[in-house]
Amino acid sequence: MRLLSVVVSFLFISCIFGQSKQYFLLVGTYTSSKSEGIYVYKFDEATGAATFVSKAKTDNPSYLAISNNHRFVYAVKEGGADNASAVSAFSFNKKSGVLNFINKQPTKSNGPCYITVDSKQKWVFTANYKGGSLSAFPVKTDGSIDTVTQLIKHSGGSINKSRQQEPHVHTVVFSPDQKYLFTNDLGTDKINRYTFNAKATTLPLSQSSDSVTLSTAGNGPRHLAFSPDKKYMYAINELAGTVDVFAYSDKSLRLLQTISTDSTNNADKGSADIHLSPDGKFLYATNRGSYNTIATYEVNGATGKLQLLKVQPTGGIMPRNFAITASGNTLLIGHQKSDFITIFKRDLNTGILTQTYNTIPISSAVCLKLIETN
Repeated sequence: MRLLSVVVSFLFISCIFGQSKQYFLLVGTYTSSKSEGIYVYKFDEATGAATFVSKAKTDNPSYLAISNNHRFVYAVKEGGADNASAVSAFSFNKKSGVLNFINKQPTKSNGPCYITVDSKQKWVFTANYKGGSLSAFPVKTDGSIDTVTQLIKHSGGSINKSRQQEPHVHTVVFSPDQKYLFTNDLGTDKINRYTFNAKATTLPLSQSSDSVTLSTAGNGPRHLAFSPDKKYMYAINELAGTVDVFAYSDKSLRLLQTISTDSTNNADKGSADIHLSPDGKFLYATNRGSYNTIATYEVNGATGKLQLLKVQPTGGIMPRNFAITASGNTLLIGHQKSDFITIFKRDLNTGILTQTYNTIPISSAVCLKLIETN
């Protein structure tokens, strides 16, 4: 009878999470509270269970980037005890899940909050929020990062006098073909496109006069995501609490739609992160502030436009970055002001999220990255 109970319980859990895969879950945190750096968990999607594996002590690794071969992890150091903004490089052992520190380089501009590495692992870039700039670091063959060879500073501001008196670069995201690097500047309400030359030795980025897209004044563009078919780009606006839908072609962005991240028209939602499902049929966006919600949209396959399906609580306070498993069955949300990550089942057909009873205990989780283990 006991064996039957165990079997039934397993089947019930499997129905919730689906017959899926196992992952390493890497979590970047703020270390001003209980956290000490980057945490690595083994996440079993079939059961929703997470097992602590290792951690790497480092100050305020608020955003992470993983190399294509999964051998290296790069983390920003958003200030810290000595208030020195920097980038750290780590090797990652995919068998053991252990991170080992390689080296660290200063960003030469304050407040790095986003980091990315190109597909050929030649360059690392950071968006420096406080410095209103982006930094370019060459990557050596051993995964270590060299000193900054290009620092591009933005200028200007916008209409929100409390948040937009100066530039605040918030993202550095490659176009799907890696020809361009896009940045969202919350302070100037601009989306900037830089031409990327992976073969360059010192100056990998260049910009032409037609490479700036103006967002609506006061929007505060924060993060962005490209559709799997490469036809559309979606930008979440932190200050306006909206998502902008752009038609994307080589060198061109054309605004198609602006839609709220909530069923109300209230601003100040503190909108944070944005991701599409692996099949591109649904889009998700988080809100912070007093909202603490996640919005689910259906994507029109013919037009790229969005239809808001549902807005629901994330189950914690100050939801930031979130991640969707490669199978599409599970969505995990990190909370800056709650001591846990919440786990949601995701319906592949409807896109609707259902919160499970499983959580992952961790303080000040602000960035989640997944690596398949099988």
